[in-house]
Amino acid sequence: MDIRNKMRKGFAGLQGGLFSSVTKADVGSSFSQMQERGVTMMSWADPFFPDPSTPPHVLRKAMELLESGCMSHYTMPIGNAKLKECFAKQWKDRTHMELDAQRNIIITPGSDSGLLYAMMPFIEPGDEVIVPDPSYPSNFLNPVLLGGKTVSVPLCRENGFHFDLNAFAQAITPRTKMVLLTNPNNPTTTVFTRQELTELSKLIIEHDLVCVCDQAFEDSIFDGREMVSIATLPGMWERTLTVCSISKGMGLSGFRVGYIVADDHIMDVLFGGAVNVLGATGTLQQEAAIAAMEDLSFMDGYIQEYDARRKYAYQKLNEVPGVQMLMPESTFLCWVNVSELGDSTEIMQYLVEHALVACNDGKPYGPSGNGYLRFVLGSCGSRAMMEAAIDRVCSALHDFRR
Repeated sequence: MDIRNKMRKGFAGLQGGLFSSVTKADVGSSFSQMQERGVTMMSWADPFFPDPSTPPHVLRKAMELLESGCMSHYTMPIGNAKLKECFAKQWKDRTHMELDAQRNIIITPGSDSGLLYAMMPFIEPGDEVIVPDPSYPSNFLNPVLLGGKTVSVPLCRENGFHFDLNAFAQAITPRTKMVLLTNPNNPTTTVFTRQELTELSKLIIEHDLVCVCDQAFEDSIFDGREMVSIATLPGMWERTLTVCSISKGMGLSGFRVGYIVADDHIMDVLFGGAVNVLGATGTLQQEAAIAAMEDLSFMDGYIQEYDARRKYAYQKLNEVPGVQMLMPESTFLCWVNVSELGDSTEIMQYLVEHALVACNDGKPYGPSGNGYLRFVLGSCGSRAMMEAAIDRVCSALHDFRR
């Protein structure tokens, strides 16, 4: 019996590494096997992994909570009310937009589940979802899992991977239901400007579409760029779901705390299905996240650290003949063009063997990702270790070219 024939089409094609070899860092046993070999995991978007990085005041709070013995109990599936107040305050500080914390926010066990949950009420079989390409792999997969169709809109290196509004307009059909964004973009690090988001929002409103925007990397922006939440633009609030996280900019990936911001007419539906789909986010993690949100001073040095790392990688990688990298606009990632050297999958595998560095093949990030590699510059607690890994990569790329 082939049990996959009984599955939804979108799920039947998934592979988790039990019966075949997979190269995704978050699937199968390849991740742990590479760790055992001493490979530096620059494929894992977890800041400072694998070194200890929990801020002391957050760690103290977590220990106090554990010792109290009360952490064995549920929080409401829609989230800790005090934590939602913290997120609402942060939203207002950044966007100058007032939220009702108890009506406009739901806590999720990380932004990945939040992203899928934000899409679930809207996507039906046959619906089309427009996704910039390259973009986060889940953006291409999630519509398919829900029975929809992903429609890619290429982003060009020549304009820094910013929007081509004509391409968006041409991609819209009578079946289009949603535009799905990641801003800042993963993997390109592009911070989309107010002007291009405003023009895109006009298209979305004109065609009566829904927008889901993943802002997991919003905390780390370089060179004075403005971070604009598309939900705050005229006419967009009532049709936008914004997915946020404490994993990236705050470096608290293991806490698994994310949240969705939306109009209360949308949120009423998300509240109604929370226990069925999400369950309750961990009680301990939410309480510790409150401690983090109440004293964010630990983040002050992160942007400077990420800035130094991006500049080092930019200098070193661009010195390799046949390799091109734009200066990252945000985050602790970099997006590296190796198409002149050969196949990106082959190069990725070569770097594991010859540089002891794991990065991400660009192909899962959309058709335009072919020929690119994604490196997580935020890996390792020590900058020296990260720089040594980049040096090994550069040396191996020289050898691969020869």
